[in-house]
Amino acid sequence: MQNKLKGTGVAIVTPFLQNGNIDFNGLENLVERLITQGINYIVVLGTTGETATLSTSEKKEVINCIKNKNAGRVPLVIGIGGNNTVELVYQLENFDYDGFTGVLSVSPYYNKPSQQGIIQHYTMLAKASALPIILYNVPGRTGSNLTAQTTLHLAHEVPNICGIKEASGNMEQIMQIIKNKPDNFMVISGDDNLTLPIIAAGGWGVISVTANAFTKDYAQMVNLCLQGNFEEARHLHYKLTGITDLLFADGNPGGIKAALKMLNVCGDTVRLPLVNVNQNVFAQLELAIANL
Repeated sequence: MQNKLKGTGVAIVTPFLQNGNIDFNGLENLVERLITQGINYIVVLGTTGETATLSTSEKKEVINCIKNKNAGRVPLVIGIGGNNTVELVYQLENFDYDGFTGVLSVSPYYNKPSQQGIIQHYTMLAKASALPIILYNVPGRTGSNLTAQTTLHLAHEVPNICGIKEASGNMEQIMQIIKNKPDNFMVISGDDNLTLPIIAAGGWGVISVTANAFTKDYAQMVNLCLQGNFEEARHLHYKLTGITDLLFADGNPGGIKAALKMLNVCGDTVRLPLVNVNQNVFAQLELAIANL
């Protein structure tokens, strides 16, 4: 499991047509592009995929489309997370895991649970899931942080929890987890611009937004880091940091979809309550891509 998810994972976007329907041709094009340009695995129905705006039937269609196009070439991770523990247990107990390697589950949002509530939430999910669970800590979206102590408790005490996507931006916290975790527990970067230092500290790789569009450079940067070749990796890291900042300047996935449109991969339509990036950011992205 852990070796399958080492390197560059991509939180894949869900392309939409201008009328708001799912663009399955665009989705297939993106899957093919990601695989042929060197990513290691794909995360399906994550935050970047605008999963919150997809109906149950659309989620099934997205899953089937990606599975069929992937055809077993790279591992797939499914995003199943939320703030209703009992509902998530039901989903995990009834999910068809065929074709998937693991589950990425975001920490409960909006409710702002205590650390003990987070521990009990994930303990129940781990018992319900047929596949290992990757924790996802993203305080900027959820309103609460998984402390290092909470993560380490889950890592050591709950057998079906195999790693964490860490997007707190707190390197001290991340290094504390890496220092004290079990050997086979994966610490995965959830911040594209922190992937290099996280791998240098002992991290496993990344689940990336940027790599949707700048796939080859990003995957190469991660591979160089994992090989210990940080001199060459730094060149690619700093080549991409500015454009990564622009991708998030006016919201995700609006930024990455704008970049994908400029690269003729798929359109930039998003679903409300999200909107497209503003004209200033769009123009800056165009210039940055032209300079690349």
